[in-house]
Amino acid sequence: MIVLYLIVLIVSFVILFKCADLFVTGATGLSEILGIPKMLVGIVFVGLGTTAPEFGVSVSAAFSGFSEMALGNAIGSVIADDGIALGLAALVAPAVIYVNCRILKIAGAFLLFIDFLAYFLARDGVLGRFEGILFLLLLVGYFYLLYRVRGLRSGLGVPSSYDSPSGSEDAVKCLRWSRLRRPILLFVVGIIGVVVASRFGVVWAAVHITELLRIPEIIIGSTVVALGTSLPEISTCITAARKGEGELAVGNIIGADVLNILWIIGVAALVRPIRVDVDIINFSFPFMILVVTVMLVSLRIGCRLTKMKGIILIVLYGAYILLTLLLFGRPPLH
Repeated sequence: MIVLYLIVLIVSFVILFKCADLFVTGATGLSEILGIPKMLVGIVFVGLGTTAPEFGVSVSAAFSGFSEMALGNAIGSVIADDGIALGLAALVAPAVIYVNCRILKIAGAFLLFIDFLAYFLARDGVLGRFEGILFLLLLVGYFYLLYRVRGLRSGLGVPSSYDSPSGSEDAVKCLRWSRLRRPILLFVVGIIGVVVASRFGVVWAAVHITELLRIPEIIIGSTVVALGTSLPEISTCITAARKGEGELAVGNIIGADVLNILWIIGVAALVRPIRVDVDIINFSFPFMILVVTVMLVSLRIGCRLTKMKGIILIVLYGAYILLTLLLFGRPPLH
């Protein structure tokens, strides 16, 4: 039976990365045609798309009463995004990845703020509906903040390349739409393929393999499921970096981190109050804040992501896995 799961796993990975390629091509096309900075496209549009698996798993888990799974998946996904996705992106990129430091400063400061806020609110072991509403309101404010960034606002209008000498507004709109159709199609098809391959292929096979090998449930939730639901970010980051679109990869990770806290935990807490052991809170949140801080500081130094910085992020993720196994990986006695 394990052979079947391995075959499904391999085929799902092939589909995953092919769809990620379509997704990145569509996102890049939208950025160029609409005149929106690629980092902002990554933060908003790509981030929303690639966090769909985390959203589905965490909200379903909360609704079913599995609070630790809901919260652990969101936090574990942030750590996996920063450590694995961005780390691997730095390693496979053909050159150093440069980032928009102005956007990084705004989005990064907001990300750290909500991480510390979430930890403060969760220290009693409960994230209730009040916290869920607060997180969702902060998410609305976050999108408004990004809208106020000049690069995004200027991109919302018709790019200057579409100006028509005859002043025909209809002709400009028609030309613009004709150029947008292909990127939008690639974007939508790509993200659907990424989400389906991740959720119903990779995660399904990985969970069954770990169950056959009798790996403890806490390890499955905090590592396998979190890593599995982060596959859209990982595959998108690697594909974007290999295609020379590193700024899109960085934007995707920052956007996904914010959405994991405000959107995914927020809705999960709204569906059903999240109750988690305080020991898990006091381990997972500080480690998440550590990884996010290292990631942001690395990007801020020189406004670029180098291979050495990528290795540091991967090592941090490895430390997270090791500590999780040591602290919570004791198998049940038979």
